[in-house]
Amino acid sequence: MTRYEEIRVAPAVLLVADKAAFFGCGFYGMQDTVGDLVGRHYFQQCFIKGAIDFIWGGGQSIYQSCIIEVMGVTTATASNDEVNRGLIAGYITAQGRGTEKETSGFVFSGCAIFGPGKAFLGRAYGGYSRVVFSNTNMANVIVPQGWDSWTHPKEVNKVTFVEVNCKGPGANKKGRVAWEKNLSPQDVSYFINHKTFLNKDGWIESLPPHLKIFGSELQPFYSPPPF
Repeated sequence: MTRYEEIRVAPAVLLVADKAAFFGCGFYGMQDTVGDLVGRHYFQQCFIKGAIDFIWGGGQSIYQSCIIEVMGVTTATASNDEVNRGLIAGYITAQGRGTEKETSGFVFSGCAIFGPGKAFLGRAYGGYSRVVFSNTNMANVIVPQGWDSWTHPKEVNKVTFVEVNCKGPGANKKGRVAWEKNLSPQDVSYFINHKTFLNKDGWIESLPPHLKIFGSELQPFYSPPPF
């Protein structure tokens, strides 16, 4: 476990460019691990580790088949009861979409979430924050509320936080915030499809041809324990 008082901001990567792709990469940290700040980005079969806002920023990104590890955080004053083991909840995402016209958002498709900690799926870093989890396995690390409005409690109708076809004990929606959105199948298809959400100009296909981007050649380099 890591004491909250000892955590410092330490990004593993800061993305401030358009059209960046990562395959089989590892990003390790506690707070602000992946600074997904500006532009379109694609992550496939990557490993991302952290505790607080560890995928954050105003990027427009798809995280495909990625492994997300939630680290444990405690405080000097936290109770050490058997229910929460002294843990305080962190935040996996802090997405910063600021206006309705912005195309940004974080989409997690076919991912897995596990770890020794507890976390919200995300909190609203912007008034129009947008995060979608689709077909993601969630271990018992997600707090029942699921999402946090943070500094935008009066704008939750503008925030788009979505879970679709997710599995595992952490995907139980009992106790979720009442303002979590439900999208139509057409809208979900738009977000999880790289061709519509990220790649209308074909930049992904222009990447080096020796990579089989959407095939099976890339093998996961890390597997979480079953849950």
